[in-house]
Amino acid sequence: MISKLDLYKVFCEVAKCESFSKGAKALYMTQPAVSQAIMQLEEELEVRLFTRTSRGVTLTNEGKLLFEYANSAINLINVGEEKILESKNVMLGDLKIGVGDAISRYFLLPYLDSFHNQYPNIKLKIVNKTTLELCTMLKSGAIDIAICNFPIEDTTLEIKKCMEVQDVFVCGDKYKSSLSMPLSFEELAKMPLILLDNKSNSRKYVEKYILSKGVKITSEIELGSHDLLLEFARINLGIACVIKEFSQEYFDNGTLFEVTTVEEIPKRNIGFCYSKSVSLSPASKKFVEILES
Repeated sequence: MISKLDLYKVFCEVAKCESFSKGAKALYMTQPAVSQAIMQLEEELEVRLFTRTSRGVTLTNEGKLLFEYANSAINLINVGEEKILESKNVMLGDLKIGVGDAISRYFLLPYLDSFHNQYPNIKLKIVNKTTLELCTMLKSGAIDIAICNFPIEDTTLEIKKCMEVQDVFVCGDKYKSSLSMPLSFEELAKMPLILLDNKSNSRKYVEKYILSKGVKITSEIELGSHDLLLEFARINLGIACVIKEFSQEYFDNGTLFEVTTVEEIPKRNIGFCYSKSVSLSPASKKFVEILES
């Protein structure tokens, strides 16, 4: 008889493949056995999990809800098995790090270099996502550590601050002469603003603070990369909101200029986080030691 855990494994595989036959192939099972397993699970839960179509299957609303939790649980079990194997030898294993685009270039690289020199046999997997996406991946066990823009409000995560950063607005030479005086947030909101995608934690932080002062800012151009913010501002397409510490090269060579505002946006932090419910692997612990040093 198929165990309850095996039923959920079959369910998750069929959901990901959107097909009984493809799921059976991935699981090295026969299609009738897969169909029987799904039928058994549906009978035990007294709900229909899939809608059958001529092109395959799709999850019902109940199926979507179950998949969210079942898939995370199975991922965590797999992570646990990997960590047991890794614990036998800290010199082997994998380290999966989630990080934002700009943070990987301007913050993470020296730490990766140091870690790789000390533990060259540990395989590194770097995933670039937004902070919100990385937090979701942490909780499902898809990554070991996330290096993110703070603040993060999630009691299930252990959060460690590493570096203080300042959000500023910058412009190219076209705007420099007309912006010699400090701008109020009301004046700033009237300018052609270049901002990160609205899912970005950095943008949300800036928008929330300025809104607390009674001013709503909107973007004329939205981008998915900090480097593109700098380049679009450099060629005078508008005024970009960037991280000052990650923009120093542009200030030094005189291609970008900081737009002074009457009131500074409060500094925030960049740091790393990991799940409180999952023990760090030996490789993850070594990397955390390097970050904290």
